[in-house]
Amino acid sequence: MKLIDRYILKKFLTTFFFCVLLLTLVIVIIDFTEKIDKFNNAGVSNDEILTYYASFIPFLAGLLTPITTFIAVVFITAKMAAQTEIIAILSSGVSFRRLIVPYLMGALIIGGMSFYLNGWVIPNANKYRINFEVTYLDKPFYFNDTDIHFKVGDDLYAYIFRYNNRIDRGYKFTLEKFEGSKLKKKLTANTISWDTVTNKWKLQSWQSRIFEGFNEIIEEGSAMDTTLNILPLDFDNNSGLESALTIDELNNHIALLQSRGADDVGLYQIEKYIRYMIPFTTLILTFIGLVVSARKSRGGTGFQIALGFLVAFLFIILFIFSKALAEKSTGDPIYAIWSPNILFTFVGILLYKSIPR
Repeated sequence: MKLIDRYILKKFLTTFFFCVLLLTLVIVIIDFTEKIDKFNNAGVSNDEILTYYASFIPFLAGLLTPITTFIAVVFITAKMAAQTEIIAILSSGVSFRRLIVPYLMGALIIGGMSFYLNGWVIPNANKYRINFEVTYLDKPFYFNDTDIHFKVGDDLYAYIFRYNNRIDRGYKFTLEKFEGSKLKKKLTANTISWDTVTNKWKLQSWQSRIFEGFNEIIEEGSAMDTTLNILPLDFDNNSGLESALTIDELNNHIALLQSRGADDVGLYQIEKYIRYMIPFTTLILTFIGLVVSARKSRGGTGFQIALGFLVAFLFIILFIFSKALAEKSTGDPIYAIWSPNILFTFVGILLYKSIPR
């Protein structure tokens, strides 16, 4: 590593961590002032508040990483260009392509660190954060969906008309087993409730019907225990659950939802794709930030920084739009989630070809 590489890399990483720290502190202060009344009304202790923000800060830092990386690149490069350092470096025989190297090294360090933190560390911190918000800040959650369908096994389907998550009880339960397109067994019950002692579901006023050709075997009973691929947790407040799962847990949860034929599997796939996308976003925005701010401008550093913020704003708008499309899509959301990266890669290439080297 040459001296110029160490010089740029040091400035890049130092500015990046300063931007993350500064923006995070500002957001935390604003967030605390907005929530202080809720903390007091809920009787939250100081230790719990400190623990909450200790888990909230990593979440914010991970969220801000791509944009703060871009801001850091634009800031240090525009400043170097204004002080003719970029011109001096290029005049000494260093090509613009070679100048990119320390920036990409910094982006790789930040991207790798971001992937590890977003994949495993931050989700574990989010478990406490989300539980705290559900307990103290959100309104009590009531599961109010009706006509609930689950695929609970191979050719095995469950239906609940209504579920009360406050007492863990469902009404008008049906369990059907198929062989191909033929119904082989149907189990119905007036109610289904969770037994915390046996950790099983208890059926009340049940009836079993087994179909064997033209014959039908009917059995009835007042109560029966059964095991299903469903838990009371499936009816709890799952808001933000995707951000509290590590990548390994996400993969397992996605597989579970797909085995059930669940409708909300796309939400967890989107979260997974975003975590893999962010390191590449960091690389792309670093490249664009360098290209945008490397040229000395008559408008000064302020103009280039403003231009950088405009590009960052456009990226955020496109990302929000593509995420909304992914959430509405019935297919695999990977293409919608990756579209901002793909588009801005071409933007970066066009900008690179337009600058004098």
